[in-house]
Amino acid sequence: MLARMAHSVHVPSPLRSYTGGASRVSAEGASLRALLADLDARHRGLRFRMIDEQDRIRRHIRIFVNAREAQSIDEALQAADEVHLVCALSGG
Repeated sequence: MLARMAHSVHVPSPLRSYTGGASRVSAEGASLRALLADLDARHRGLRFRMIDEQDRIRRHIRIFVNAREAQSIDEALQAADEVHLVCALSGG
């Protein structure tokens, strides 16, 4: 039997309307792709705000696994990994 890998996901304030205001949620997955699918099942519409139609991380979003920036959603996750979602800020 496969063990479930639940991860803590830190959600930035611009995306908290999808999580009912929660700054931290839980999601399961052995890869970022699986985690984002589970996250979207729990918080409908959240994945689309981060991932484009070609399954690439949107240019204004950064996803960190622990302290390392993820380059694609196909990256594997380990049991104790924390995922941090970051929205880029702009101004002038």
